[in-house]
Amino acid sequence: MEVLQLGALAVQVERKPIRHLHLSVYPPDGRVRVAAPRRLEMEAIRLFVIGHLPWIRREQRKMRSQRRLPAKTYVPRESHFLWGRRYLLNIVEGDGPPVVVRRHRSLDLHVRSGTSAEERGDLLERWYRSQVRQAARDAIGRWEDVLAVHVRRLHVQRMRTKWGSCTPRAGSIRLNTRLAAAPLECLNYVVLHEMAHLRFPNHGPGFVRLLNRVMPAWRDIRSHLNDLPLDA
Repeated sequence: MEVLQLGALAVQVERKPIRHLHLSVYPPDGRVRVAAPRRLEMEAIRLFVIGHLPWIRREQRKMRSQRRLPAKTYVPRESHFLWGRRYLLNIVEGDGPPVVVRRHRSLDLHVRSGTSAEERGDLLERWYRSQVRQAARDAIGRWEDVLAVHVRRLHVQRMRTKWGSCTPRAGSIRLNTRLAAAPLECLNYVVLHEMAHLRFPNHGPGFVRLLNRVMPAWRDIRSHLNDLPLDA
């Protein structure tokens, strides 16, 4: 990978078989990367980045000032969230299979004696993934006919920089497991956003009109989602 140095700003340049330049700023520290066509001259890339310096600086300031959650240790009475609501973790040791049970105010992790914090975290991560998958399937079922699209594949995984993404040609959407901690309306917005991209690959007028029609308050929900604290 090449590095383009602009004063104190180091920009990673990754060559790909693409036609257009793509600029990204990554948390937590605002690392900058450009995906560029393989034969494009570095001078053209440099001018592209210079033209986007104000946007890069805004994104970096936003990331560096955003609140962060403390690292989880998966001990009793630790706070965890599901659909925007706080639950206290309860560790229940026994001989049965590992399982997560949601109660009125707690998430009960049923584990075997001696289970490590990493194993507890993996169990809870799998459970969160299942919650996102089920809620997303419900939303997809509501909107496929409304949007006149068909989702062929749904993937849920931990994502570092995005709440969701899609591959229009494959009819697939990908969602961030962390959506399980946000209010349910946030997941619904992300699902709608990615499904809309199956019809409109960019954020042009057609895309915006579709979101306005199906979810008039989508801008407010997006702002709330982007203000949520990041992982540790």
